[in-house]
Amino acid sequence: MKGMGMPRGILIVDDDTAITETLSAIFEKHGYEVRCAHSAETAIEAIAQWEPDLAILDVMLPRMNGIELAMVLKANRPACHLVLFSGHTGTQALMEEAARKGNMFEILAKPVHPLFMLDFVSSLFADAPKGAAA
Repeated sequence: MKGMGMPRGILIVDDDTAITETLSAIFEKHGYEVRCAHSAETAIEAIAQWEPDLAILDVMLPRMNGIELAMVLKANRPACHLVLFSGHTGTQALMEEAARKGNMFEILAKPVHPLFMLDFVSSLFADAPKGAAA
């Protein structure tokens, strides 16, 4: 568990480099520790060595999708908040499949304005004390 003075960590997973770079720059400017991954597999490697407070996951990733990744994160890092985002129409079917397995996730529709994402994350952390699961 992080000390009180440590910045909150955010893992951003999206295969679109422009999205990860934009969100990373905005979150870092506001004092968050940010790491990016461009595939679910890379994200899993990252969480093996680091425990983020929040993971922002694109649903449509190559090979393993973001919902499957969210289930891995939930199992391995239960205190990590999870937010998924997607601009694809197939997302609803994937979300319904996850719900049938008992996995309910918050999802935002792309495009998500970076400042909306910043406000959303700030309010998410304001509602939960550091170290508490969402």
